[in-house]
Amino acid sequence: MSTAIIILGFIIIVALSSYATFLILKLKQQKKRQQAEQAEREVTANAKRAQVLDDIRYIATAMIEDRCEISEGVVRIGRLFEILSLSERVAPDYPSLFKHFELIKDHPIMDARQALPKQERMKLDLIRMKSEAALEQGISDDAKKLADYQAKAMH
Repeated sequence: MSTAIIILGFIIIVALSSYATFLILKLKQQKKRQQAEQAEREVTANAKRAQVLDDIRYIATAMIEDRCEISEGVVRIGRLFEILSLSERVAPDYPSLFKHFELIKDHPIMDARQALPKQERMKLDLIRMKSEAALEQGISDDAKKLADYQAKAMH
């Protein structure tokens, strides 16, 4: 009878050990899969980030070459930096661009602009044009720097 208990105990220990080994292997596979998925997400995020930075450089170049209006370029660049969550970090490097952006970023565009009364549109245009005139050289200088922009490494 004691031999049967020993054999049964041995079988139980082997079964539990096998199950534990199976669970450990399954956990390792899951961790490996999660790491691969994380690496893939990082590659995708880095590619999207690189594309947004290319877009910023392209818009800055278009502004320099007068292929893009000042305010349109400023809003587009400002929004792209917001997408990258870099606005606060880069604003001191491009003061004129971000000063103008802060002034006009909430101005309605397209259909929303057309829906405004004419007086309101004229008021917003005057604000925008005054800011453009006052900041034009600074915005141009900022655009020239942005045409070669490279994101600094984050700490």
